[in-house]
Amino acid sequence: MTARVRADLPRARRVVVKVGSSSISGEHAGKIQSLVEALASAHGRGVEVVLVSSGAIATGMPFLALDSRPNDLATQQAAAAVGQNILVYRYQEALRPFRIVAGQVLLTAGDLENATHRSNARRAMERLLGLRILPIVNENDTVATHEIRFGDNDRLAALVAQLVGADALVLLSDIACLYTRPPDEPGARPIEEVVYGDDLAGYEFGSVVVNSVGTGGAATKVSAARVAAASGVGVLVTSADLVSEALAGQQVGTWFAPNPDPVDQPGTGPVLTRR
Repeated sequence: MTARVRADLPRARRVVVKVGSSSISGEHAGKIQSLVEALASAHGRGVEVVLVSSGAIATGMPFLALDSRPNDLATQQAAAAVGQNILVYRYQEALRPFRIVAGQVLLTAGDLENATHRSNARRAMERLLGLRILPIVNENDTVATHEIRFGDNDRLAALVAQLVGADALVLLSDIACLYTRPPDEPGARPIEEVVYGDDLAGYEFGSVVVNSVGTGGAATKVSAARVAAASGVGVLVTSADLVSEALAGQQVGTWFAPNPDPVDQPGTGPVLTRR
């Protein structure tokens, strides 16, 4: 069922979860285990789970003896090539006790803009889910130069949620919810819910932030949440530390209510309706 409100999440049939680099790499690599436990719990009650995971570049950095995210494109691509392999291995090892098999899916924005590639990606994802495989999706950083320089996987997660007809999208971040302005500024208030159609006038979301391991920020999550919500997908933005509570439908994070009359998004093809 489509998650119309936050409390519907435990009854959703198909959920896309996105996690960022800073939540599962470097000193936080151990958090993969708690993330996987939450996903396995949902998987165990019959939910079809798709994980969109950043972190290829950040995971590969130590193996290239890099102390910080490289600035040149070739080294970023090299780090991604090394890190993607290790990242999926870590996920599979964490999933093994639950007898869940992961399937790697690497996409670029071009794949979702091209009708043939989009159809192929959708068919592959549907088959993986039908076989009870847990797809782990990432931007193909070794070739997707635009994403490496300017973007984040929040938008990819929104497009994947639309692609597979997800009932909900959970965007995991470093903070428990979104705020009316950067949370370290005076007067910042938590946002519990965004009604569909709210133009968010007066709110100040930080611009894209580049840290030592990845890219992203509140603004990218808001933008992605609005893309997914317009397609009829309810979106929850919360902390990676609260993923269990999020999937259980508890009162955490910021909820973006879905469009009751979903519309197509440019370049992504028709909305796939779940039966």
